[in-house]
Amino acid sequence: MAADAPPAGLSPRTTGSTCLHPLSELLRIPLDQVNFVASQLFALLAAFWFRVYLHPGKTSSEVRHAFATILGIYFAIFCFGWYSIHLFVLVLICYGIMVTASVSNIHRYTFFVAMGYLTICHISRIYIFHYGILTTDFSGPLMIVTQKITTLAFQIHDGEKDLSGEQHRLAVKVKPSFLEYLSYLLNFMSIIAGPCNNFKDYVAFIEGRHVHMKLLGVNWKQKGLHSLPEPSPNRAVIQKLCVTLVSLLLFLTLTKTFPITCLADDWFVHKADFLTRLFYLYVVMQAAKPKYYFAWTLGGSGEDFPFLGLKIYLENWNIQTAAWLKCVCYERVPWYPTVLTFILSALWHGVYPGYYFTFLTGVLVTLAARAVRNNFRQYFHSSKALKGVYDVVTWAATQLAISYIAAPFVMLAVEPTISLYKSMYFYLHIISLLVVLFLPIKPQAHKPRQPRTLNSIHKKKTD
Repeated sequence: MAADAPPAGLSPRTTGSTCLHPLSELLRIPLDQVNFVASQLFALLAAFWFRVYLHPGKTSSEVRHAFATILGIYFAIFCFGWYSIHLFVLVLICYGIMVTASVSNIHRYTFFVAMGYLTICHISRIYIFHYGILTTDFSGPLMIVTQKITTLAFQIHDGEKDLSGEQHRLAVKVKPSFLEYLSYLLNFMSIIAGPCNNFKDYVAFIEGRHVHMKLLGVNWKQKGLHSLPEPSPNRAVIQKLCVTLVSLLLFLTLTKTFPITCLADDWFVHKADFLTRLFYLYVVMQAAKPKYYFAWTLGGSGEDFPFLGLKIYLENWNIQTAAWLKCVCYERVPWYPTVLTFILSALWHGVYPGYYFTFLTGVLVTLAARAVRNNFRQYFHSSKALKGVYDVVTWAATQLAISYIAAPFVMLAVEPTISLYKSMYFYLHIISLLVVLFLPIKPQAHKPRQPRTLNSIHKKKTD
């Protein structure tokens, strides 16, 4: 599952109080949320200055790395105060692992240390120190840093193997320097809200080689291209700012009009009929999305449209997290990759019970959707009309299924989750279980995944 944690800047507050700035008083937004938004917008302005005045054609890569790192550390301290020390501690510990561990084991040690530290922080934040869900939660950036640390470790491990395709392109054959390591993990462009990019792509950007890499990607010699002008980011930035503004407005209106607490109201649980509950659940879950869109759009890790099926939806919801799960788990584990990937996703998100309800339900529904697709999809490809019907039905089913699956993710606690599912008669659990048990699809045995070589690159991966 590629869902993400509640974005740091727009999470609902359950404990404590916050002084209000005049602007936040006007909009009724806590000061720490204003700090988050201000940091993101200032990072955008800093990126423009970085591009113009610290252009790789004018400035050394060391200066660009240093500036990106220092400003990123400042943003972390500005937004999270002393809690930001967890970011720096994890980065330093894993750097020690990187320089001392062998390439053959670096990915294992780094993965368990990074995920272990993140899990300890999740547990202590909620159950020991009772932080609740703070409006600016340090675990969000810690989750992004964990993604980057483990991704880099696996790509360093891949550097000693005979690979081809995407893994070969991203493999890191030389361990990064301390400055490169800090810059990749703590740069101001991604420290607050991501995304989790690849180390080689980031270094190419810092060194000004990203345009040349784009030329290689489009086979420039075969297409007769001699050069590729440096692309202007203006259009993409304007589009992201528009989406961000709309998301913020929707959060201040739609999200607050249909809060997730509506699903625990006596009217919803005991008085509404099933179809009304189904419709209202869909509306409330749609209203819960703008806060995620806000943070992810600024972070560049959002979703693509449209979603015609559950598999496509899960792959495109928070694309960068989906890519991370695929890199460190789905393509690596020898058995039950789907189940283990969902479990890792739940563990990465935190220790709230609602996360585990969501991801365990997601495993069952995903297996059922795969069985239905494998049994019936081929019958709808004989004509455009039938394919259109299939697309409409799968789109509607996906929307309802995602609302049902993701509700515990937002509700977090056990009691409201059980109350919601009881009011819905556990209908999707029951349907999915019946599909898995009775459709004539036998689960395939999974062989240990070997690195893709030139001889195996065309072999289709099964799951």
